[in-house]
Amino acid sequence: MYKPGDTVMYGSFGICTVTAVEKRDLTGKKQEYYILKHINSDKNIFYVPTDNETALSKLHRICTKSDVDELISHMNSEEPIWIDNDIRRREEYSRIIKDADKHEIIRLIKTLYLRRKELAESGKKLRSADENYLSLAENMLFEEFAYALDIDKSEVVGYIQKHIT
Repeated sequence: MYKPGDTVMYGSFGICTVTAVEKRDLTGKKQEYYILKHINSDKNIFYVPTDNETALSKLHRICTKSDVDELISHMNSEEPIWIDNDIRRREEYSRIIKDADKHEIIRLIKTLYLRRKELAESGKKLRSADENYLSLAENMLFEEFAYALDIDKSEVVGYIQKHIT
């Protein structure tokens, strides 16, 4: 499916390059792995078994500029997903981060932006767990958008605001 030189998003770990596909004995038996290197760090190397569906579900190709523009064009229509119950909310937000579906991540970010704004109007703040999920979601989405758009990550919010419909 992937070959050396491919650039992929690896869950919440970020953008990686497939440096090799090779057999290794990491668990007591030889099996084939995608060897991923994070694009911004020589120290972050990941070994993803090519026959492990759970691990493979965290891998996906980087979206293109047209994919980014398409996602942005639908941001206003994405429905918030606030859940009052703290435990259920954490479970759902954790699932969204794990699944790394960009539409769901956008919904999560939108939800927490709106909730933060609502709370600020009454002098309150988001809970730290919600802030952490927001930060994770923003990092995942903005890193991929920045890569696809060939801009700095700090420019992503401005790009979105300029192109949102």
